[in-house]
Amino acid sequence: MADALAKAETEVLEANERDIARAEDSGTSAALIDRLRLTSDRIAAMVDGLRSLAGLPDPVGDVVRGWTNPYGVQVRQVRVPFGVVGIIYEARPNVTADAGGICLKSGNAVLLRGSSSAADSNAAIVVALQAGLTLAQLPIEAIQLVLGPREVTAELMAARGLVDVLIPRGGAGLIDAVVKNSQVPVIETGVGNCHLFVDASADQEMAVQILLNAKVQRPSVCNAVETLLVHAAIADTFVPWALRALKASGVTVHGDARVATYGDVEPAQEVDFTDEYLSLDLAAAVVDSFDDALAHIRTYSSGHSETIITESQPAAQRFVAEVDAAAVLVNASSRFVDGGEFGFGAEIGISTQKLHARGPMGLSEMTSTKYVVTGSGQTRA
Repeated sequence: MADALAKAETEVLEANERDIARAEDSGTSAALIDRLRLTSDRIAAMVDGLRSLAGLPDPVGDVVRGWTNPYGVQVRQVRVPFGVVGIIYEARPNVTADAGGICLKSGNAVLLRGSSSAADSNAAIVVALQAGLTLAQLPIEAIQLVLGPREVTAELMAARGLVDVLIPRGGAGLIDAVVKNSQVPVIETGVGNCHLFVDASADQEMAVQILLNAKVQRPSVCNAVETLLVHAAIADTFVPWALRALKASGVTVHGDARVATYGDVEPAQEVDFTDEYLSLDLAAAVVDSFDDALAHIRTYSSGHSETIITESQPAAQRFVAEVDAAAVLVNASSRFVDGGEFGFGAEIGISTQKLHARGPMGLSEMTSTKYVVTGSGQTRA
């Protein structure tokens, strides 16, 4: 599949250009167009992801745990595929390759329901993936693109007994619609209202560099930071420094009244702290204490990725223990919260729920388990 996708680069890029042109004509936002856009480098990353997956151990059949009971009966919990996985996703054509590879490697068939905005890109990628399946003498039906009008999505969500699990990947509206309306079990991915808290003991130069990377490196993705919180003890030095650096990088800061005393910012409204920007915008606030930072995060976090910059080990330990999120980072950019960066080869998405899959979802998260019980004639007393 990786080789076939690399070979099809020209066709995939031409298809993507058609999708981009339609999106621009319809007035799609710059952030969504960035998610939709493919380049040679992004296709290369998709190919590398598939090759990384190929080199990873097969999770199916792994023994999660095992023991022998007092009767001498052996009990093992082993990983098994879900069966048929449905993915409903928005304008991210890289998801097509990532999901196809992960589901295949974990023993599943996958139904890919991408958005109409990426229709040509997704079709070209699936043609390449199916060419790879053919070369490997595997059924092309293992990876299928689900086409048709909007009603087809509703049919997919109603296909309980035919589809084993459904995964939505996209904005809050899409995820909410699937969670509320699906009759098929759902693994919920989430939006990324991610916070970065600069503690009183932080290395301020480190904090600025991590802030810029987390906000600017690729602002249109879910692991980009959306809110900056600064401890009041260092606000006089850190906030002006951060504002200068952010402005130089093209970031518009939406600051509370205390941040506004240090520079020219947009006045922050409540919505600035609740929403995911996916753009070169950042909410910012000064907090009086560590507890106030935790309270702000508890109020506004989407449970995706939360970061502290600190030189205090007790502060780092408390942040890790008390912040409720799929990923908690200490002195590192939230951009690392990614299946590829975690060594998973690729990811289906990032789950913010609290069931079996939480955080970046790779091969293991696309499996369930069953118990295998082996005896030699034992009966229960």
